[in-house]
Amino acid sequence: MSVNNLAVQLEGVGHQFAELRALNQINLSLPRGMTMALLGHNGAGKSTLIKVILGLLTPDSGRVDVLGQRLTSGKKPSNVGYLPENIHFYDKLTGAEILRYFAALKGESHQRVAQLIEEFGLGYAQHKLVKGYSKGMKQRLGFAQAILASPQLLLLDEPTVGLDPQASSFLYQKVAQLKRQGCAVIICTHELNLVESQLDVAMMLGRGQCLAYGTFAELAKASPLQVKIALDGLAALLVTHPYLQAFYRQGALHCAQSEQPALVRYLTTKCQRFDFTLHLPGLAEIYHHNMAQMQHCSEQGLGFVTEPVLQPMGV
Repeated sequence: MSVNNLAVQLEGVGHQFAELRALNQINLSLPRGMTMALLGHNGAGKSTLIKVILGLLTPDSGRVDVLGQRLTSGKKPSNVGYLPENIHFYDKLTGAEILRYFAALKGESHQRVAQLIEEFGLGYAQHKLVKGYSKGMKQRLGFAQAILASPQLLLLDEPTVGLDPQASSFLYQKVAQLKRQGCAVIICTHELNLVESQLDVAMMLGRGQCLAYGTFAELAKASPLQVKIALDGLAALLVTHPYLQAFYRQGALHCAQSEQPALVRYLTTKCQRFDFTLHLPGLAEIYHHNMAQMQHCSEQGLGFVTEPVLQPMGV
């Protein structure tokens, strides 16, 4: 893929804080118009990586390109939006005043502010002081601030923490809209069930290292986690079809992902059963497996880095 089609490209990025290796040889190629979930435990290096991409932190090693710009010491990328985890506004300003302030900084018009106030459903509260805003209202205001200048790269740090399902759904609808407009989005989150349906690719960090990186399909394929197949009347089926007994465990059939096609084919052709349910490993299961593997390898004094090669969509 052409470099011009990449929103973010990192090569061998590393950074050290005193005795802590916060990032270690991080590689990343995120195309424009795609969403990446950035996952990891507290202290994994997620915030450091975000600061590197924003140009707020210069890494000790490696190369950082953002929207075709090479970031060097002190240089910050343009056309990038950011919503931090704990957003703070000046409490004695109204929502409209805050957006107008940021619009002035970014060279945007009052018409753009009015458009976003309407789009984000803040019209009824635009002249109220922000100190009276709820968590959800502040998140909407922060999101509106982050996209004021129609960024081509948007970074969201824990954007749905503390939000109700309706507010979270609204936020992800806006993310989908931005993607359709060609904006790349990086979402740092612990709410894996929410982000699973939104991501194009995911990066899992652990102790500064990339534990896994790729599309959801690639992550699932690389995982040793098994597929579960549930169906009614399984006990009787095991008697007439001994082949299935090797896969039986805890009231269901379990098989490796590579064995799934053959097992499904057996159920449909030999058993004439089509009423089964497939339960594939989810993002949360894959994440917890990788974290457990990292912990095990750490206790054994072994390294643990698996990095599936990203094949961008459409290539």
